[in-house]
Amino acid sequence: MDYDLIIIGSGPGGYVAAIRASQLKMKVAVIERAELGGICLNWGCIPTKSLLKSAQVFDYLTHASDYGISVSGEVKPDFTAIIARSRSVAEGMSKGIQFLFRKNNIFHIKGNGKLISHDTVEVDEPDGTKKNYTAKNVILATGARSKELPNLKQDGKKIIGYREAMTLKKQPESMVVVGSGAIGSEFAAFYQSIGTNVTLVEFLPRIVPNEDEEVSKQLERSFKKMKMKVMTDSSVESVDTSGDKCRVTVKTPKGQEIIETDIVFSAVGVTTNIEGIGLEKTGVKTEKGKVIVDDFYRTNVNGIFAIGDIVHGPALAHVASAEGIICVEKMAGLDPEPLDYGNIPGCTYTNPEIASVGMTEAAAREAGYQLKIGKFPFTASGKASAAGAKDGFIKLIFDAEYGELLGAHMIGANVTEMIAEIVVARKLETTAHEIIKSVHPHPTMSEAIMEAAAAAYDEVIHL
Repeated sequence: MDYDLIIIGSGPGGYVAAIRASQLKMKVAVIERAELGGICLNWGCIPTKSLLKSAQVFDYLTHASDYGISVSGEVKPDFTAIIARSRSVAEGMSKGIQFLFRKNNIFHIKGNGKLISHDTVEVDEPDGTKKNYTAKNVILATGARSKELPNLKQDGKKIIGYREAMTLKKQPESMVVVGSGAIGSEFAAFYQSIGTNVTLVEFLPRIVPNEDEEVSKQLERSFKKMKMKVMTDSSVESVDTSGDKCRVTVKTPKGQEIIETDIVFSAVGVTTNIEGIGLEKTGVKTEKGKVIVDDFYRTNVNGIFAIGDIVHGPALAHVASAEGIICVEKMAGLDPEPLDYGNIPGCTYTNPEIASVGMTEAAAREAGYQLKIGKFPFTASGKASAAGAKDGFIKLIFDAEYGELLGAHMIGANVTEMIAEIVVARKLETTAHEIIKSVHPHPTMSEAIMEAAAAAYDEVIHL
């Protein structure tokens, strides 16, 4: 065998699995057709946060007087420079993966990889040649791409996906964003913040529909305060791109509406990259576009594993990384604990940010729990007032009988940095009163977690 392990795909699942496998003394190769780091580092998680940081700095400057600062002269975004900075950040992260591969003696094979047997991968290399590599084990970590709908066929110019949204040559005056999940909401927030007139269209009754209903309502209020147009219970029926502008026909509860816009950004979800990687040839079973695996990411074919977006579970970078580590540790003969998919945090980097883990209030009630719910608004937080970031709240959901922390839902400044406290608390089976009695530093935004827990038991001090 050429290798102990070959991994197809170098995103947060693939590259993390490779490094952990190398630590466990495996000889590892990673096959990647594009930039190391996959979509997350190059076209997703990292560059979008760079864009959003630029938008935040612009927002600070335009509201400098709120903080007692006088800014002379016109403050305006340099769209080209913002995009260039974002690409530079992504390139730096990708180079960081190259360094980690060298440090951990991981072989990088450039090209398209596909299985031709349970232990052999054929690679179409950049020079047009084909070469076979063998391994005791193969992990499929090929990720996902932007989903396309028949009435939203992307042309890369007027109807775009996330890649084009990160590399536009010119800032559009107007944009229709279709889909209000994390991707759609983050891009809508970015473009609206820097001066593009954004219309956000969501098919379901509320935006960020996977979040707790109160979080959805707060984000919609915040978006409307930014002068963004939000259309829920609405769907894009067609887009006419024949003129200078796009004519978007939207079906709404009040009837049909035509919107003229420069750009239509489709953010209606992702679809898995499972075509052309040899699943049929090797007999690997799939279901509804996902590879079927067990708790340790073994497929039905001995020696073939799958992780990340192509298996069932949340399509999140940190989930793929955790799956990769569990997969290779089991492969190496260790005894890892299966991943608890009920305790996976989700973050949306809008303004304000959203972070959540566990059950929503509706899901907990549907499951039959009697609840104690504590909510603490940032309007009552000294740190939030000082920071000029009073939008949002912390909401904690407890089982009334045992005090178990069933879920947490946060919206506000920096909440994506605070959710890990709840993930650890739930992992350790922490109860409400243990949170209440854990002294939180003052003044911090995180005090709101302690206060929300206290509010659930009528012990809150600052409300």
